[in-house]
Amino acid sequence: MTSPLHDSSRTPVGHARTAADNARAREKVARKWAYLLSSSTYLPYSQQEVDQAMRELVDVVFDTATKEPFNADQVTGVGTRLVDMRCTGPTSMRRTIDVLGKALMTEQELYRLDDKRAERAIALLGVIASDYLEATRQFIFGQQEDIKEALVRAGAEAQRRMRATEARFDAVFTSSPSGVVLAALDGTISRVNPSLQTMLDREDFTGLTLFDLVDEDEAPFLKAACQDLADGWAERLHQQRKLIRPDGEAVRAGMSISVLRDDGTTASHLLVTVDDQTEMSLLQGQLSHQSLHDVLTGLPNRQYFSTRLESVLRQADPAVGATLYHLDLDAFSMITDGLGRAVGDRVLMNVAQRLKAVVAGENAMVARFDGDEFAIIVQNTDTTPDVISMITSINEELAEPVYFDGLGVAASASIGVVHKPPADADVTELLRTADMTLRRAKANGRRQWGLFDPAEDTRDRSWFSLAAQMPGALEMGDIKVVCRPLVQLMGNRTIGFEAQLRWDHETGDPETISHTLCLELAEQTGLVVPLRDTLLEDASTQVHWWNDEHGTSLPLAVSLTANQACDPDLVGAVLMRLSQTGLDTSLLRLGMPVSVLIADRGEAVDNFRMLAENGVVTEIHEFGSAAGDIECLEELPATSVRIAPRLVHRLRAGKSALIGRTLKDLIEVAKLAGATVVVDDIETADEMTWWRSAGVHFGMGRYFEPGPADLHDFGTV
Repeated sequence: MTSPLHDSSRTPVGHARTAADNARAREKVARKWAYLLSSSTYLPYSQQEVDQAMRELVDVVFDTATKEPFNADQVTGVGTRLVDMRCTGPTSMRRTIDVLGKALMTEQELYRLDDKRAERAIALLGVIASDYLEATRQFIFGQQEDIKEALVRAGAEAQRRMRATEARFDAVFTSSPSGVVLAALDGTISRVNPSLQTMLDREDFTGLTLFDLVDEDEAPFLKAACQDLADGWAERLHQQRKLIRPDGEAVRAGMSISVLRDDGTTASHLLVTVDDQTEMSLLQGQLSHQSLHDVLTGLPNRQYFSTRLESVLRQADPAVGATLYHLDLDAFSMITDGLGRAVGDRVLMNVAQRLKAVVAGENAMVARFDGDEFAIIVQNTDTTPDVISMITSINEELAEPVYFDGLGVAASASIGVVHKPPADADVTELLRTADMTLRRAKANGRRQWGLFDPAEDTRDRSWFSLAAQMPGALEMGDIKVVCRPLVQLMGNRTIGFEAQLRWDHETGDPETISHTLCLELAEQTGLVVPLRDTLLEDASTQVHWWNDEHGTSLPLAVSLTANQACDPDLVGAVLMRLSQTGLDTSLLRLGMPVSVLIADRGEAVDNFRMLAENGVVTEIHEFGSAAGDIECLEELPATSVRIAPRLVHRLRAGKSALIGRTLKDLIEVAKLAGATVVVDDIETADEMTWWRSAGVHFGMGRYFEPGPADLHDFGTV
């Protein structure tokens, strides 16, 4: 049933959500809730009082849903309040769950919770349902005590008040929303109220006992309980029993059984109150299922899968073990962005069914983790296909297009595999291992798979550990800016400095992390732009100090990564730091990788031109023999080029007789374009001599001393 109230709480698209909007939305939910409860059962309150009570309860639920940290137990008391108001009709709880469930999932006030909205809604409804159930039980217990008291008083009252007492008992007996049975000590039924007749869909109870009403397998336990009451071992018992209707349908019920005594000492009858808990049990089962399964595909979620994984590891035959597959769909965003989220959801459901089909003949579980990630755990047997065969089957299944409105869509997957993990493996660690194996597979391209390798896992773990520590190291000043000489090869004279990073890492085994590795780690943590600014500021300060101290005008060279070069704030950041440190723009030599300039990625080319226009010396780094490299040199205002490291290493290896000739031609081309040529990583005197003879102007590397350091620690150049 829905409320006839007009929806006045919906905020127009684009309108900023205000406190007044949220209040109106809550008011609407409260009024609808009050309307449905009032129409489902008689409430001894005015409509205004019911509306006010529901507004207060809606505020409790919504405030708890949006509060951080989230604690679902804060709605404890909502169910009790409903029972106290006598909202105990046969559909009261169902309508409460319906109203609050829809509101928690659809009200705009809760949109900012994003993917946590469903999880919190389930948790809140579970607490409210449990609280309502407990309050209902207590309400029934109270009613049972009232009935018992009324019966005892009726037996003890004088004859003149007998009729009044019986009338009072009849009123309580017949009007109780719970089923009530009056039975002899042997279980023979004397009287039942209308609620029990409705609950069991039975009007005539003549000749029946309490034990005829329950499932035959549970009857002996109920008989034993009633005998204990008759013998005086207990005054009241509460049991969960399955009652059977004449058509065989089961009713899950809570039974409270107590003894009535004629003279206060002699047991004469059993008083039984029955509460139908079928709907509540179904609701709790549904909430439990939702908390362990993915709503879209119906597959187990990560929590359920983790529990199953632990069980499989313990039960697997040590000879064949188990195999864990972690899958990630390739370029799934292309489907959702190109064809819409609805098609993407249908693809995910199709993938779920196909993965289940692949392992249909195995003792296996398929789960959906997050987004487009899936996992499979297979408890292997002697007939289970090997890993390669299983991977082939998965790829073949996923490669078959599925058609939506005439469009054939297919999704490939990258897969990380952990084969035969130890039976005592930690589940969390095992899932992390599978995820890292998947990442390594994805690094090789799409539709790739990889098998867990302990050595690679140890290396990656060390790498990720360093990346995770990097923000703290930067804040604590452990990552320092140093400079190394830029040397003119003709005359072996220092004509400038290049800024670099050095991290003296002291956690575990002390080590010095190089400039190149620092930048690679920074790319993983989002620190690459802040590191650029730190590098510019500190190095500019050092070079400016050096020039003032020694009366020189030596330049500062800074090499940017691809992401640093594409930053739209690059030009502003460079000019601001030069202004702050006092270093002239003409003394800054800023280099960008040729790959990002050729691709015209982001704002790299615009940044390159604007820096040149502002007087910064611009360089093309990683310069090679490709036609695009030369085209880039012709079209951009580049003052110099830096030879690609791969060519330097190839010359050192001496494996090709053509590399020397190629490099000399490349250097000649750069010089014809009016650019100076720089070479990095010169290690020996012979290498320096070769590069000088080839026409290179400037060089850097371990051959030149001193090594990278703070300029304040350098001697006179």
